[in-house]
Amino acid sequence: MSLPAIDKNTFTRYLNNEVTPAEAAAVQSWLLTPANQLVAEYWMREHWDTLDHAPAPTALPEPNYEALLQRLHQQLGFEDEEASAEPLRGGFRWRNWAAAAATVATLAGGALWWQQAHLSPAPAAEYATPYGQTRTIHLPDGSVVTLNAHSTMRYTAPSSQEQPREVWLDGEAYFSVHHQPNNQRFIVHTSAGLQVEVLGTKFTVYRRHEQARVVLLSGKVRVDFADQRPDVLMKPGELVETYDATPTKLVHKPVQPDTYSAWKDDRLVLNETTMEELATRLHDTYGLEVEVATPELRQRRMTGTVPVADLTILLAALEETFHLKAERQENRLILSASPTR
Repeated sequence: MSLPAIDKNTFTRYLNNEVTPAEAAAVQSWLLTPANQLVAEYWMREHWDTLDHAPAPTALPEPNYEALLQRLHQQLGFEDEEASAEPLRGGFRWRNWAAAAATVATLAGGALWWQQAHLSPAPAAEYATPYGQTRTIHLPDGSVVTLNAHSTMRYTAPSSQEQPREVWLDGEAYFSVHHQPNNQRFIVHTSAGLQVEVLGTKFTVYRRHEQARVVLLSGKVRVDFADQRPDVLMKPGELVETYDATPTKLVHKPVQPDTYSAWKDDRLVLNETTMEELATRLHDTYGLEVEVATPELRQRRMTGTVPVADLTILLAALEETFHLKAERQENRLILSASPTR
């Protein structure tokens, strides 16, 4: 029997001890996968924010952290992994965090433990874009972020100049990071088990369909991984790409970077792009379910530039440029070969 899929609602109900035994088992299994670390941390932060603003009738005593962690390990049946576990950046071990999170719903004061051990109150802001729209965000530090369609980003302001500027991204965004005189770091977190660390530069980050991609336009960035893979220092014009299904595979190669950032200027640049890739882009941007009705089209590769600001104009441009027939039926798009003239 397959385990239920984990979403934010299930995770929150788990923290509130409102799930079925099957759902609890699914959440615990999900938490023990390192690739889920960042999204779990993001949801845990949101859950703590909710608890922090809720009225508390009595103050809970400060927990004994070592005793709590030992008890969590015992409940999950883990042996001591201190000798073999690989520490993440910041000194915190993923298996320890997962063990704590996996039983936090069963222990009084669990949310307080998370708050005191890992979080300090900091201003936060969330941004989102619907299908078919982009959004330009000016951060307080002077950095500019352009969110592509159907994307979300959370920004946390640093509590001091020694703390990094941090954002959490799901979807796709273009970053123009403003360099600070004190070389303050800027970190982009994703749920793919990687984060991008910069001082001041321009780059894009993509996280969809169990795939992650970083393309550097200018400056220098370092891509850090939650597992044991070495960091990657990127140069302008390079791409780093990972796939959840093959976590040990890493693509690092030179590309035409403008191809990956043209969407912010309302352009879709195709460079030997397959019909499958085009269908994925149309779905990500407009939420359309795309069907390729003519089998021969699946083998076609396309090169060219078309506008994306207006879907009607985009489809007309695709028809004219690539000799296609694009038929729109509500939320469905059917692509077929154009009749021979």
